[in-house]
Amino acid sequence: MNRYKRVFVIVMDSLGIGAMKDSEKYGDIGVDTLGHIAESVTSFDIPNLQKLGLANLHPIKHVEKVENPMGYYAALDERSVGKDTMTGHWEMMGLYIDKPFQTFTDTGFPKELIEELEKRCDRKIVGNKSASGTAILDEYGEHEIATGDMIVYTSADSVLQICGHEKYMGLENLYKYCEIARELTMKDEWKVGRIIARPYVGEKKGEFVRTSNRHDYALKPYGRTALNALKDAGLDVIAVGKISDIFVGEGVTESYKSKSSVHGMEQTIEIAQQDFKGLCFVNLVDFDALWGHRRNPQGYAQEIEKFDKNLGVLLEKLREDDLLIITADHGNDPTYKGTDHTREQVPFLAYSPLMKGNGNLGTFDTFAVIGNTVADNFNVKMPENTIGYSILEKLK
Repeated sequence: MNRYKRVFVIVMDSLGIGAMKDSEKYGDIGVDTLGHIAESVTSFDIPNLQKLGLANLHPIKHVEKVENPMGYYAALDERSVGKDTMTGHWEMMGLYIDKPFQTFTDTGFPKELIEELEKRCDRKIVGNKSASGTAILDEYGEHEIATGDMIVYTSADSVLQICGHEKYMGLENLYKYCEIARELTMKDEWKVGRIIARPYVGEKKGEFVRTSNRHDYALKPYGRTALNALKDAGLDVIAVGKISDIFVGEGVTESYKSKSSVHGMEQTIEIAQQDFKGLCFVNLVDFDALWGHRRNPQGYAQEIEKFDKNLGVLLEKLREDDLLIITADHGNDPTYKGTDHTREQVPFLAYSPLMKGNGNLGTFDTFAVIGNTVADNFNVKMPENTIGYSILEKLK
């Protein structure tokens, strides 16, 4: 018998809870995404996360500990090398990443790559630097419309991003150029984690807006994950937000794109009212993309408060035999220098109406306890060459 019929795993993208022991090796000293966000605001209203024990797990200014949290809580260390989205999510589902993906934050992409991309797409490239997505459009959007040149840029992540105006370049062309870029960046020296199509609309500087037709072309996971095992066992694996892109559809049975993190939670609430058996795996990216990278702790705090409201709705919709897990994939301290992710522990909050107990489970040494626990619940064997272990028996 499966203990839980449905498991919801929600990733609050980048909500780290403090530096790991090896954070200094990554240039991250004294980082604490959640703690520093709370210190940057005058009030912080997150009653549902509070009930689940988040303030018991990590001191949060303006938020008291609760005497009897609704479920269990723990801190997770990342075992893999890196601090990016793909490494975090892949490890959750059992993969160990020993080599970080290439980044070109400080230098832009190599001349040889840019020249080959220009030749294959038959368009001149402008940009080729690390930049904010809105700033790069203000700088080059009018130029792209006037000349047909293509905006290529990167960030602190392992990404190559291509902007294309939906009217003047067209989505089909943009996607085709991204597919070419993905093919080219399979070379080890150019191997970025993701190629991202960044469509936009608008006619002049200050009016350009990115649309929800973004598409990520990620590297395929190098091995089978918990998702493959669940799907092969005939279970539902429902992906919300970026999850399907992160795993290139591997092990996914159904996928929903989200326009925002609020929309992602609304979709999750709708899915919770449907009948399925298996996993609903959710990524909420706005914490990271809109606030962490842009070093805006106040905006980040407001986004967490919006999430907390919808979390309250979801908690009411949970059925007796549902399990909810809330976690993160890395840190992105919005008060820290630069614009990069930060190497941090992440939270693990678990709740089910079935639970009789609650409390602190301590620290686990890999994110992969998540995928292992989900697989164990459904009596599914994890694929060979995966890492981690189940903590299902602790969730009593």
